Amino acid sequence: MNEPLDFSNWTCPTPLRDYPTVVMGHGAGGKLSSELINYLFLPAFGTPRSPLTDAAVTEVGNSRIAISTDSFVVRPLFFPGGNIGELAVNGTINDIAMMGAQPIALTASFILEEGMPLDQLGIIAESMGRAARQAGVHLIAGDTKVVDRGHGDGVYITTTGFGLIPSGINIGPDQARPGDAIIISGPIGLHGVAILSVREGIEFGAPVVSDTAALHKLVSVMLASGTRIHAMRDPTRGGVAAALNEIAQAAGIGVEIVERNIPVPSAVQAACELLGMDPLHIANEGKLIVFVERADAELLLTTMRHHPLGREASLIGYATADHPGVVVACTGIGGTRVVDTLIGEQLPRIC
Repeated sequence: MNEPLDFSNWTCPTPLRDYPTVVMGHGAGGKLSSELINYLFLPAFGTPRSPLTDAAVTEVGNSRIAISTDSFVVRPLFFPGGNIGELAVNGTINDIAMMGAQPIALTASFILEEGMPLDQLGIIAESMGRAARQAGVHLIAGDTKVVDRGHGDGVYITTTGFGLIPSGINIGPDQARPGDAIIISGPIGLHGVAILSVREGIEFGAPVVSDTAALHKLVSVMLASGTRIHAMRDPTRGGVAAALNEIAQAAGIGVEIVERNIPVPSAVQAACELLGMDPLHIANEGKLIVFVERADAELLLTTMRHHPLGREASLIGYATADHPGVVVACTGIGGTRVVDTLIGEQLPRIC
C-alpha cells in the first residue's frame, strides 16, 4: 500500500441539493437513497439511526432471526442469465446471508400490470420456484395486485425472507476493524453490464451473463472454516464502491484497495471504457465482499476458492485506522484516488 493520504487540507463538496419530488436516484442505492432513508423514513418510523444492515436482526425465544424485504423493478424483465423472478429470490436470500444467517422461508408479492402476458408471468413464477428449491428455501405466502395498463412494467416483485443466525455469529458493517483483510468472491460488474447490453442493444465483443446466484451456501462454508469474519456485504446497487463506503462509514474505519487486484472481466472493462463508467459502481447480484481478521485471510481465500461461487475470490485490500469513512484505491499507475458513492446510479432499474 502507498503512504497514508493527508486529508487535512481537503474541503467538503457542495451539499446535495434538495429535491421536492422523488427522482430516479432515490432508488439507486447511492447518496440520494441514503438521504431518503435517513431523513424521511427513519424519523417517520421512529427507527434509531443505527448502522443499516442488509437484514434486520431480532430475537425470538432463544433464537436470533434475520429478516429482509426487497422489491425488484428490473427492466427488462428477462436478461442474459436470468429474469426478475430468480433475481427476487436470490437477492433476498443474499441479504439474509450477509448477516451470517441461513434462510428458511420467503414470502412474495406481485404488482401486475394489466396486459402482462400470462405465459411470461408463468416463466417468471416457475423460475422463482426453481431458484427457491435449489436454495433449499420455501416460498410460503404471497399476495397479488393488478394496476391499470400503462402504470407498470409488466410485474414488480417484493420478497421478504427469514433466516436463522447460528449461535456465536455476530456479523455486521459496524463490526469491521482496522487491519481487516478485504476479500471479494469473484469478478464484478457482470449483472449491470448484462442488463445494459439488452436494454440498450449494445454488444461488447463477448456475451455478458448476469451473475445472479444465492450466496448462503458459500457463506455457510466460510463460517464453518472458523475464520474470524467481521462484516459482509453483497455489492448490488451502487456496486463495490457503495458497499465499501457503507462499511467504512458504519465502522468508522478507512478502506484501502488495490485496483489491479479486483477481478474485472474484459467485457465489463470494455463496456465501462466505451461508456465512461467505473466498474466499481456497477451492480452485482452474485458476489460478496467480506472483512476478515488479517491473520485468517489466506485460510478464508482457500475455503472460498473451493466453492463454485468463490473460485475467483481475491484479496483486494485492507481496512485502516487512517481516513475513517473514506475508501481509497491504489491505481495501476501508482497513484491513489478516492472511491466515493455516487449521488444516484450510472444505470437505474437494475434490480
